[in-house]
Amino acid sequence: MSEMREEPSQSLPEGKYVYCMIESRDLRAFGPIGIGGRGDLVHTVHYEDLAAVVSNTPLIVYDPTRENVFAHEQVNETVMREFTVLPMAFGVLFRTDQDIVELLRGTSDALHDVFARMEGKVEFGLKVNWDRDKVLSEIEQQNEDIRLLKEQINSRKSGSTYFARMQLGRLVESTLTEQGEAYVREVYSELRDVAVASRANKPIGDKMIMNAAFLVERDREAEFDARVKEIAAKYEGKLFFKYSGPWPPYNFVHIRLKLERGEAASEAVLK
Repeated sequence: MSEMREEPSQSLPEGKYVYCMIESRDLRAFGPIGIGGRGDLVHTVHYEDLAAVVSNTPLIVYDPTRENVFAHEQVNETVMREFTVLPMAFGVLFRTDQDIVELLRGTSDALHDVFARMEGKVEFGLKVNWDRDKVLSEIEQQNEDIRLLKEQINSRKSGSTYFARMQLGRLVESTLTEQGEAYVREVYSELRDVAVASRANKPIGDKMIMNAAFLVERDREAEFDARVKEIAAKYEGKLFFKYSGPWPPYNFVHIRLKLERGEAASEAVLK
């Protein structure tokens, strides 16, 4: 794998960019959609019934720009229309086909195990944002302690309300946190019986309270979709659901790579 940054490709040696692994004995091509904008053909490299989906590339380190990440994901999405896909992390390069064959050979048992668990499954992403002010307004109406503190503050002179205001601020924040966690628990609970597994990722920004991935059987996609819509309708106006997929199981499969004595070796595990 290369340590060089992106440079003009004319003077650079050629290598192989690896997108994902599939189970197939047949040589396959998926079109001239390789990363890098050169129109490189995406094709398979095989060891027995395992195959890596690759394209030719200069031996460079690809920056995770929008264009590059889109190219990587587009290949995986194209392949997953026909195959169960074990996605590789963005930016994995090898020098030769033989290096890739050694990778497949060295990790064949682990890959077969993960393929068995991932067969017929896809990933969906679910991000939940909330209208904090609206939720807070409801909390203030329903929480007697908050209501009493606000009344005390409003009835006192401004100089004597400092500690009451501090107490109110802490109470509001803790109550909001508890409410957000309750919403998230309820969403997970509602989706648990229509998903094989779930994975929580870190929320992004102040408005997001949930950033999750769900592993779903292909034949239950419609059921999962309907359940998400039911939950979203229940909290319409307070919670806002951003739902995406199906994707390869990026959040549930991790293929670790290492070099041992000059040969490629790897381990495939479920996250």
